[in-house]
Amino acid sequence: MEGLNAASKKKIAMAVAAHKDEKGPVKLMLHDIQHELGYIPFEAMEAISEATGVSVAEVYGVVTFYTQFTTQPKGKHIINICMGTACYVNGSQMLLDRILELTKAPVNGTSEDGLFSLDATRCLGACGLAPVAIVDGKVYGQAYTSKAVENFVLETLKASRMKN
Repeated sequence: MEGLNAASKKKIAMAVAAHKDEKGPVKLMLHDIQHELGYIPFEAMEAISEATGVSVAEVYGVVTFYTQFTTQPKGKHIINICMGTACYVNGSQMLLDRILELTKAPVNGTSEDGLFSLDATRCLGACGLAPVAIVDGKVYGQAYTSKAVENFVLETLKASRMKN
């Protein structure tokens, strides 16, 4: 765990210790680490492997299988735009293009300033509200025509510029 700071190493150790004696602890450990650090570093996978006897490859398989886990740090604000069929036909591509333009974050990546992570997702299960976006856990329906997501991004950018 050479690349991580002491605080991150401690959080990983605490998550591993909290669940090491439980049945099926890998997902529990990963969930805690994701919550604490915002992502799952490789060093955490190694620590989980060592504590549980599960190979690093298996731990990595769990991380990459479940979409709630990420191996890359996320931005301060996470924007998910549904690209499922109902959302797509109701404007999600245009919404995604506009948010790309505003945030400068690549699809399924994070803006250089670390302010936004932008993910194009599949069905979010709210087809009647299409197109749907989720920003920091809050669901926005009719997200293209309502301009709510665009306004959130613009307000966040304005506030960020005022701080600098």
